[in-house]
Amino acid sequence: MDILKFILDDALIMIPVIYVIVNIIKGTDVINKKYLPLIAVVVSIGITPLILEGGYNADNIVQAILIAGATVFTHELMEVGEE
Repeated sequence: MDILKFILDDALIMIPVIYVIVNIIKGTDVINKKYLPLIAVVVSIGITPLILEGGYNADNIVQAILIAGATVFTHELMEVGEE
């Protein structure tokens, strides 16, 4: 299943944005790594609806969650590639 076919084109820019934010937080060692997916969801829900038409509605919240999922998946793939 390809998650990217469910994400709006306008929202795709958020994947690298959330990825960079999560990597910055990960580099601080202030927050436990197990909370990074939750942080990605919270940040995505906070920012993604702002760039999409309609603001905070159910469709944009779903888009934000899909963006966070794609970001976490990408992050995990990058970590596996580093090993």
